[in-house]
Amino acid sequence: MNSIEVRVSDSGLGIPKEYQDKIFQPFFSTKDTGKGSGLGLSLALGIMQKHHGTIFLDTSGHYTCFVIKLPIDREN
Repeated sequence: MNSIEVRVSDSGLGIPKEYQDKIFQPFFSTKDTGKGSGLGLSLALGIMQKHHGTIFLDTSGHYTCFVIKLPIDREN
């Protein structure tokens, strides 16, 4: 499959290991009640899946890095 890959990273502290398996779950948030809905990454995952792509957390480095992969449609 031909695809395009986009990596988005920061220079912060990274996502703690105890949260890494939960971050794509709807309503998961580390923010105080009323300060965030916890829907952002679960919505992003749903959008990627609807377009036959993927989004995942790359844990190989020190910083937070999300990888988005989308297929290239050769017919259009």
